[in-house]
Amino acid sequence: MKLTQALAAFAMTLLASVAVAQSYPNKPIKMIVPYAAGGNADITGRVLAKKMSDILNVPVVVENRGGANGGIGTDAVAKAAPDGYTLLLTASGPIVINPVLYAKVPYDPVKDLRPISQVLTFQYVLVVPTTSSIKSIQDIVTQARSQPGKLSYGSTGIGGGGHLAGEMFALTSNTQFIHAPYKGSAPALVDLMGGQLTFTFDTVLTATPLINDNRLRAFAVSGPKRASSLPDVPTMAEAGFKDFDVTQFIGLFAPAKTDTAIIQQLNAAVVQAVKDPEVIQALQTKGGNDLVGNSPAEFEAIISRELKMYDALIQKAKIKQE
Repeated sequence: MKLTQALAAFAMTLLASVAVAQSYPNKPIKMIVPYAAGGNADITGRVLAKKMSDILNVPVVVENRGGANGGIGTDAVAKAAPDGYTLLLTASGPIVINPVLYAKVPYDPVKDLRPISQVLTFQYVLVVPTTSSIKSIQDIVTQARSQPGKLSYGSTGIGGGGHLAGEMFALTSNTQFIHAPYKGSAPALVDLMGGQLTFTFDTVLTATPLINDNRLRAFAVSGPKRASSLPDVPTMAEAGFKDFDVTQFIGLFAPAKTDTAIIQQLNAAVVQAVKDPEVIQALQTKGGNDLVGNSPAEFEAIISRELKMYDALIQKAKIKQE
């Protein structure tokens, strides 16, 4: 009897899931981006939303809900109804950095959210102004060792990708640098080119135009492979810094209890979208990103690995949120 009841319950669950999939979506989908407009995640969200609207035949509308390094918008989705109509499009920070950087966050990225797909990955590039006397990475290391704690670098804030790359550089080169956090990439670059900073790890997206314009000198990128928009710039690992890897993802999430059939449908839409020529042109060719479009399970494995990696880096570098 128990087996019969279990099979009946399974059948009912399966039928309910099929029914959900057949009726979804039938109204606009809200895609929350937990940052202000204009950044890489926001641009990605708008390009992806437009293409997913075409694929799903319903409007996908981006809503910017910034604050707390992405935490406010992320928490809103974590607590939203798990019906597939409120999604999160976010970069790595709220998912794999904030939970290990802050003493407490109001959500659990593993328990409260379901990964749909990693949309893309982006990395950073180590740059100095072309007016600098520094001609190589080794020059930075040599000067840092002869003047401990004197050389400075900028980032977009404590716990940001540029900051983590700078700390990993210090650890892998056995040096010390002064970290100067800024409120964005632009003011950090202004001070870098003005001579107030020694170097910075800036996103490939924002640094490439300045590199091409011969205003910045690029030494290496922070990820495990070269950036498509900077093919002649080696990786930090190729430059001699073993196992150096600081990359950021942008991915799509749903509330944790969202039906698997909906997750699969949304995943299929993302995978189709990132193969579209318009999306490739907007986000990869022009944007300096690498498009992905993986499965929920693959994305979940990346999140698990990066939570451990960034926790170890933050502890080892003794990074504290001020």
